[in-house]
Amino acid sequence: MDYLPLPVPDFFDASRVGQVWRVPYQERARQAEEWAREHRIPPASADRVRLCLLAIDIQNTFCLPDFELFVAGRSGQGAVDDNIRLCRFIYRNLGVLTAITPTLDTHTAMQIFHPVFWVNAAGEHPAPFTVITAEEVERHAWRVNPAMAGAIGQPEAGEQDGAVLEKHVRHYVHRLTEGGKYPLIVWPYHSMLGGIGHALVAAVEEAVFFHCQARRSQTSFEIKGVNPLTENYSVLRPEVLDTYDGQPIARKNTALIQKLLAFDAVIIAGQAKSHCVAWTIDDLLAEILPVDPRLFQKLYLLEDCTSPVVSGGVDYTDLADAAFRRAAEAGVHVVRSTDPIDAWPGLRL
Repeated sequence: MDYLPLPVPDFFDASRVGQVWRVPYQERARQAEEWAREHRIPPASADRVRLCLLAIDIQNTFCLPDFELFVAGRSGQGAVDDNIRLCRFIYRNLGVLTAITPTLDTHTAMQIFHPVFWVNAAGEHPAPFTVITAEEVERHAWRVNPAMAGAIGQPEAGEQDGAVLEKHVRHYVHRLTEGGKYPLIVWPYHSMLGGIGHALVAAVEEAVFFHCQARRSQTSFEIKGVNPLTENYSVLRPEVLDTYDGQPIARKNTALIQKLLAFDAVIIAGQAKSHCVAWTIDDLLAEILPVDPRLFQKLYLLEDCTSPVVSGGVDYTDLADAAFRRAAEAGVHVVRSTDPIDAWPGLRL
C-alpha cells in the first residue's frame, strides 16, 4: 500500500504520558474501527511490506519518574519524552506498521540481581546499585543468602542447595567478566510480576491497543527476565546460559529471532538505550551475522525513542551511544521518529 502519514487521534494527551491511568478499552476499540474506516486503513494481513515495531520494556518501572528505575537520561525526562514521541510515531504510521511486539521485563523478588539474594558477613543485604565483583565473591564479601537454597529451584535441575548456589554465583560473576558484559549489579526490586511497575506505560498501551484494533493485528508480547539465576537485559538471551558444571539454566529466544527476521523491517525503540536496548541490538547482530550480514539493513533504531541510564552519579550515555555507533557501522539504520518513514534509507513502502 502507499504510505499515508495519519493524524494523531484527539484523545492522545501528551501531558498524561508520565502518569498511570486506565485505558478505556471498549471506547478505544470502537474509535479504532471508525478510524480505520475513515482513513481507509486495511488490515495488516494485506501489507505488501511488513514492518514490526519491537518496543523494549516500555513499562512503568522504567518510564515513570516516581517508579523504581526511571530512565531519566541526561535531560532528566528521558523516558517520558521518548514515549511521547513513540506514541505519535505509532499513530502517524498506523497504516504501515504491520505488527507491534512489546517486551516485558518480568521479575520476582528472589533473583540473583535483587538485594535479598545476597548477604555480607553481618547478614546484611546489599543496597540497590551495589556492584558485586568476582573478587568480592571469591573472598566472601558477598555470598548467597542461605535462605535462597530452599526458596528457588530450577525445573531442569531440581532444588538448589547452598553449596550449589555458591558454585553458581562464582561461575556467574566470572562469566560476566569473560563475556565483556556489565558486572553484576544489585538492582532495586523492579518490574515485579503482578505489580503496577510491570505494566506497560498507559499511553503506550493505549497506542498499541489502538493499533491492534485498527489493523486487526494481534499484539505479541514477549516476557523476559524470569530466571532467578541470571540477568536478562537482552530480550533475545539471558546474560549467562549455563551453570558452573556446564548444565543449561536458560536458552536463547530462537523463536523470536526467527520471527523478527521474517519481517521486511524491524523498528526498535524502548528502554534503556544503555542496557536492554543495547544488548538486544548486539545479540540480534550476532545472530544475523552468520546468516547474512545484509540483513542488518532491515533494522531501524529510533534514536529519539530511547534513553540511557543516568542515575546516582553513574552515566551510561557514552556506552549507549557507542552501541548505536557499532550498529550503524554494521549497516543498521539509525533514524528519528519524526522523519517521514517513506524517506528512511532502504525502505520501500
